Amino acid sequence: MVEPLFNVTVKCTYCENSFETSRVRPSFKKATHTDTDFCVHYKNVNPDFYVVRICPFCGFAATESFSDKWTSDQRADFGEKVASNWTMKEYGKERTWEDALQVYKLALLCAQIKNEKVRVIAGLLHHIAWLHRYKNNWEQEKRFLEFALGAYIGVYETESGSLNNAKLMFLMGELNRRLQRYNEAIKWFGRVINDRKIMDAGMIKASREQWVVTREDMLQAKLELPDEMRQA
Repeated sequence: MVEPLFNVTVKCTYCENSFETSRVRPSFKKATHTDTDFCVHYKNVNPDFYVVRICPFCGFAATESFSDKWTSDQRADFGEKVASNWTMKEYGKERTWEDALQVYKLALLCAQIKNEKVRVIAGLLHHIAWLHRYKNNWEQEKRFLEFALGAYIGVYETESGSLNNAKLMFLMGELNRRLQRYNEAIKWFGRVINDRKIMDAGMIKASREQWVVTREDMLQAKLELPDEMRQA
């Protein structure tokens, strides 16, 4: 019988030891549905639990998006904050929800120590919010959605030239909507819909749909609609 997990060997960029980490076989990645902010819900095994690779020898946790380079200051900082307090722990097998939360939080700390790009940090924060969503813990989900939104705004301000702006702007609209910041949500959705340079038909369609959902949210909350929504 084929197991859902298989192992790959990776080399830690901090201590240079090799270790095994688990991945989910493509045939076992069975989604039931996807939320409007791209959070995928899976039938059985959740591949997101295995995105972070964690070195059992020193505790360095990273995703494939991390840079391989270290400065001497970053090495010293990581050694002091993580490696010196680390006791060898194996995350290379099956992971529980608690394991996944632990490794994502450690990856977030490592990303901050290494001064990784804002989009890497934004992605980690968003994934931690999703982990709390799986448990229906809105207070913690909301907390991390707020952090993620702040980081995505940082991405937009610093890296937007090299990314899919339409998806990024849509995401900022959707996170604002989920956080009930409806006027901000409308602005971001409107930018995707009205910017003639944007050719991403999928994101334009999604922005139109979520613009309508935001209008319904505002009516339900008995909030005053902005001018551009009154004619809708």
